Amino acid sequence: MLLKEFIYIIAIAEEGSISRAAERLFMAQSSLSEFLKQYEGELGAKLFVRTSTGMRPTASGRLLVEQGQQFLSHYKRIQDQISDIENLKSGTLELGISAFRGTYLLPAVLRRFKQLYPGITVNIHEENSVELEQKLLDGTLDMALVALPMWKLNYKVDILLRDEICIIAHKSHPILIAAKQSESGRLFIDLADTAEYEFILSPKNTILGDRGRQAFARAGVTPIVYNDRITAFFAAAMAREGIGLAFTYRTCVRENPDTVLLSIGPEGEFIDLALVYPDGYRSRAAKELGRLFHERYSV
Repeated sequence: MLLKEFIYIIAIAEEGSISRAAERLFMAQSSLSEFLKQYEGELGAKLFVRTSTGMRPTASGRLLVEQGQQFLSHYKRIQDQISDIENLKSGTLELGISAFRGTYLLPAVLRRFKQLYPGITVNIHEENSVELEQKLLDGTLDMALVALPMWKLNYKVDILLRDEICIIAHKSHPILIAAKQSESGRLFIDLADTAEYEFILSPKNTILGDRGRQAFARAGVTPIVYNDRITAFFAAAMAREGIGLAFTYRTCVRENPDTVLLSIGPEGEFIDLALVYPDGYRSRAAKELGRLFHERYSV
């Protein structure tokens, strides 16, 4: 099987549509349809079935996709090792990071990396930490910045920094009446004092959404939820405008005279951020980007 055939089959499976896969592959839809028809004929097996929600792989199709992903991952490792021999003059680096966190932590590091290694292309995958874990397992990422603990992986991780989960509020929000000052000088709030106010929550399958719900459960509080399917970035933006309260990360908030950050309890609620790499070979490009992350943010 040729490399391009794996790429075609995986694209169809991931996009769930011949037209979207063809667009992603920069080829004509008719050409991709003809390829699939011919290839299924050669194999003597149906690889996809059409459903009301798009094209779904058959059992044979799923096997081919899984094996293809492993093959492409191995091929990428070979490319990385060859690129290393060439002294980081060319190559690609697949980096995973959440869109919310990436907005604040990535640009400065990426700018420095591009200054040092202009020939290396960094492809950024914006997902939540749970989805980034899966991409690491699939071998589609060279590295990712994720919040710990991880739910599936047991790889050795490279701790980058300790971040604080806070509550963000507009300066006029009545919750500030109940705010207290910790010994370190930071404002904090007991979650019990938030019971009468609306919250905007991230989904349960995100680290921030999960940790926020755990904090409520420990405090014995059933929050009033304005919306519980909002991204962390959107939730924080709404809270800044006075539309409820939201959880956010301290590293992801820039100083604003109209915004107040509240620690959760006098001790605060913290989370470790780590750089995680696939098991096995680690490219020089990934090592160097990791070094630059540490240079700027390390604890």
